Amino acid sequence: MADDKQTDLQIEEGGGSKKKLIIIIAVVVLLVGGGAGYFLFAGGDDPAPATLEQEQGGASEQSGAAPSAQLGSALYVGMPRPFVFNVPGAARDRIVQIKVQLLVRGEGNEEAAKKHIPLIEGTLLSVFAGTNADELSTAAGKESLRDEALTQVQQALEGVEGSKVVERVLFTGFVMQ
Repeated sequence: MADDKQTDLQIEEGGGSKKKLIIIIAVVVLLVGGGAGYFLFAGGDDPAPATLEQEQGGASEQSGAAPSAQLGSALYVGMPRPFVFNVPGAARDRIVQIKVQLLVRGEGNEEAAKKHIPLIEGTLLSVFAGTNADELSTAAGKESLRDEALTQVQQALEGVEGSKVVERVLFTGFVMQ
């Protein structure tokens, strides 16, 4: 009987050391995970915006323009629906779908662009309708269409608002079938 008790005691001691080992490993994993999480989420947030502001300030000082006049917060105004239209091609006519967003600077320009969305849509549709499938099949053709769209939209908005509200026309989706 005494031998049986010693065997039971030895088994219990072995189980306790396994539990201690599991607990120690779990604590180490939690500490390493917590340290990595802190490093990823809390480290480096403050220096990056200050550096970005310094770079933008240096670029505007070099160009000789006032920082507030040249740089504003970049805002994107999305057209409510994609443009779908037919274009003639050499072999056959094609259907094109283009999703457009406008890059504007400052909240005033954002509000002006949102207010004149029907004018912008009409202008973009007239520009898109004047192209053909052969031009749109190349990257240079898409770039020239984007440039022409920007020019026409800026002219239309300058007539209404008195300023070029839109800085860039961006194609966020382009499908030609």
